[in-house]
Amino acid sequence: MIGLTGLMPNGGPPEAPKLNQRRALLVLAKIDEILNWEKAIDRERDTRFVELGRYLCEARSGQYWRVDNLKSFDEFLEKRFPGSRRKAYYFMAIHEYLPRQIHRDLKRVGWSKAAELAKIARREGKDFDSATWLHRAEQTPKEEFKRQIKKHLTGKEPVPRDILYFTVDYNQRGVIEQALERAGLLLGTDKSRAFCLEMICADFLEGARLEAGNEDVWLLAVARLIDTVPVARRRQLLDMLAKGPEPVPSEAPTAEV
Repeated sequence: MIGLTGLMPNGGPPEAPKLNQRRALLVLAKIDEILNWEKAIDRERDTRFVELGRYLCEARSGQYWRVDNLKSFDEFLEKRFPGSRRKAYYFMAIHEYLPRQIHRDLKRVGWSKAAELAKIARREGKDFDSATWLHRAEQTPKEEFKRQIKKHLTGKEPVPRDILYFTVDYNQRGVIEQALERAGLLLGTDKSRAFCLEMICADFLEGARLEAGNEDVWLLAVARLIDTVPVARRRQLLDMLAKGPEPVPSEAPTAEV
């Protein structure tokens, strides 16, 4: 593997943070409290999704899932969000990217529209006009609002999507989940699992040279990846490419006996 593994510091996996047992237990209890409340009161999660996203982000960064003797954050989400882990990632993106001053108002539009707002906030940063977009979210039907968001981000009408179905063994699933989780950490938690899978596949194609003489697939994936990198990092990458690869030191000659 070449591309994604090359993004890791020193070529190795990031070090695990020191586990704060007391804080971890408190945060996990808060997550369970919100989820249990949601089961008792219909749509309660839709009014507490910002709070839930905040605790989920802390549980991920502090690796609090280790308190439950779990192997990964994805396994933690699977336990508490059976069949809806994507929604958990949306909650986290809402907390991470939307300005704090509008958090209290988000329950008026619901988590689905708030997740769409987070996409624009991530792209525009400090230039994000939260008041205008929040008002538009309140006034526009959900599907039409999603279409407007996609058009705003891409400058064109949304591209039709397709759904892929395939069956994996239980042992295979563990490997796939770990790969998607690692890719999510490297690419950003707001990225869809489909995007992470695309980057993993592009990385494999480049490493294995399966598309000999045709680099269009890999180049397209790399272009999509670079598009998500901050401008400062892009300039740094261009400088590195302009300098070219560092020369590999030649091996010392072997003396004949």
